[in-house]
Amino acid sequence: MKRSFKLLFLTGTVVAVLAGCGPKQKTDQAAAATDTTTAGNTAFGTLAEAFIADYLAWRPQTGTYVGLHEYDGKVTDYSRASLDAELARLKDYRGRLAGLDTASLNGQDTYDYRLLRAAVDQEIFRFEDLGTYTTQPMTYAGVFDVNIYAQRDFAPLPDRMHSIIAILQKAPQVMAAARQNLRDTLAKPHVETAIQIARGSADFLGKDLAKALKGVQDDSLQAAFRTASAGAVKELRGYADFLEKEKLPKADEGYAIGGENYRKMLLYNEMLTTTPEAILAMGMKKMKEEQAQFAAAARVIDPRKSPAQVYASIQRDHPKAANLIPDTRKNLESIRQYLVDHQIITIPSEVRVRVEETPPFARATSTASMDTPGPFEKKATQAFYYVTPVEPTWSAKQQEEWLSVFNYYTTDIISIHEAYPGHYVQFLKLNASPANRIGKLFGSYAFIEGWAHYTEQMMLEEGFGNGKDSVTLAKYKMAQLAESLLRLCRLAVSIQMHTQGMKLPAATRFFQDNCYYEYKPAYQEAMRGTYDPGYLSYTLGKLQILDLREAYKKQEGNNYSLKKFHDTLLNHGMPPIQLIREIMLRKDRV
Repeated sequence: MKRSFKLLFLTGTVVAVLAGCGPKQKTDQAAAATDTTTAGNTAFGTLAEAFIADYLAWRPQTGTYVGLHEYDGKVTDYSRASLDAELARLKDYRGRLAGLDTASLNGQDTYDYRLLRAAVDQEIFRFEDLGTYTTQPMTYAGVFDVNIYAQRDFAPLPDRMHSIIAILQKAPQVMAAARQNLRDTLAKPHVETAIQIARGSADFLGKDLAKALKGVQDDSLQAAFRTASAGAVKELRGYADFLEKEKLPKADEGYAIGGENYRKMLLYNEMLTTTPEAILAMGMKKMKEEQAQFAAAARVIDPRKSPAQVYASIQRDHPKAANLIPDTRKNLESIRQYLVDHQIITIPSEVRVRVEETPPFARATSTASMDTPGPFEKKATQAFYYVTPVEPTWSAKQQEEWLSVFNYYTTDIISIHEAYPGHYVQFLKLNASPANRIGKLFGSYAFIEGWAHYTEQMMLEEGFGNGKDSVTLAKYKMAQLAESLLRLCRLAVSIQMHTQGMKLPAATRFFQDNCYYEYKPAYQEAMRGTYDPGYLSYTLGKLQILDLREAYKKQEGNNYSLKKFHDTLLNHGMPPIQLIREIMLRKDRV
């Protein structure tokens, strides 16, 4: 019988109490059952800790990002021998987990067991089915992203500089492994993307990173950095040339992972057995509904123009360049206060996220982003909401195009997604939750991005923007629907690209036709779909949360409140929503 994990905790307590009132034989039986459960939980706990230690030892950069700084300055060994050993280790852990007596587990360990099994399956899937290290040249092009060392002050800057140098010195080994591991024929979009990443990384290391570290007043350390940086830049540019000359001429359009692998991705990443075809049908139905809503909102604003024309006019309503950061900061606090005043969610900390300009060395790839510390970070604990400003060297046309992205309505929707109650509140709730190392290390793409995307719609449902005139409300609605239509297009393109043979030109047109993008951003979105089939997760997660909300509301009856739903939803770490569903709905007990 399935049961809630919370009820499992309670059941253990009830059994212990009732056992003291019964015959000696039942007491002995209960004690024996408790001993068995304790032994099972201990065996799983020991195995889980061993797996995590080995997992991070092979992925030290992940360790740094989650705030475990014993991994600073280290890089994965991508040699063929190391890859083979890691795959063998993963399969060994899968066998050892399968061999555990899961009936002897209770409480949190039952939940964590399934989460860890999924994490192991995901990694094996990446090795064997997706061929991450043999078919995806982007894997190696992005190894030298050392932004975290420049952005986050978890150690004195000279110490972080030492770590950067140690990482950059590994460039020859990483690039040699890439040449050895990659298959002869690769997917053309993957090669083109990897070339861009490699050259962009080389530019970053050669220019922007040096500026970020110029405050270190140690000549010998600066000299060591220049040497290591020059070597890494040479390797990255050499890798880009290798891809351009050796791989690009032979590249094909074989980027689709196929229907079987797509189903595996849904199962291992999200614990879903729903078919891609069913998800696509659901997404297309939702897209048509929201396109109609988009058009209806446009008619409120200006019935003489097309929806795309009306939305373009909305984008011209933006702050001046000098006011971009101050306005975002001011509006963000009002959004936070709206959560409090309307009892939407418990915010477990008074510490505000800080709105700052995106650091110069990170502006090439970011419009707006949330930078939260890792769940185990003890020093650099401040979170930042970065907004990329206008560059003074840009032309008037470029500045206008950039500021149009930050029109007042879209900026509020982005702030909801990134900060309140999106990613920043999710980060605060994760830290405040009882989730252990497993729950804080392994997360669901659909839950993390689905939650942030869900909050955009939810906030408007809860009256955000009310009190304004009907035209202003329609502008907010169009801004929210524009973000939603983009994510619905991602879902549809992902499934059609990877299971139904859609090609890049058709995918580009799909974005143009269905979320009204211009060619260049539409092409960029389609390109992302070739190597990130999981980007359906924004909409997939949002729809799962909406469905769970309705089921939870029906279950709770008069005891339901939106705040209770949100607090309960975010109190279990960041696992697949299907797993949270089983916890929250008593009829779906695990």
